[in-house]
Amino acid sequence: MALQRMLSGDPSKSSKLYIAIGLLSLVKAIVVYKDRNRFRRELIDAALFLGVGITLRKYSQLKAEKREEIESQVPDWLASAAQSEATRQGVRSVAKRKLGGESEPEPEPTFRDRARDAVSR
Repeated sequence: MALQRMLSGDPSKSSKLYIAIGLLSLVKAIVVYKDRNRFRRELIDAALFLGVGITLRKYSQLKAEKREEIESQVPDWLASAAQSEATRQGVRSVAKRKLGGESEPEPEPTFRDRARDAVSR
């Protein structure tokens, strides 16, 4: 799974999912403890899922702390202005345009441009 996709959305919910899968793998490892190879694989899977889940949980907490820190530095009048839906849409559209989410189509070349290109070749 791509790291960006893993960190997008709500990492807190994703962390719960990974921890649950890790716990299931741990239970599965206990059930198959007599088969050494399968036991080892299940333990490795459990460790990986639990590790990713705990890491996502920490990331979620860090993200929430940083958001609170940034929001505490914003003046109240600006925060209240940013709550309106029109402002949110405006900021989203500017961000998409700046980050390349919505690329503006290039204008069609005019007859003069095409003629100039043909002569310059």
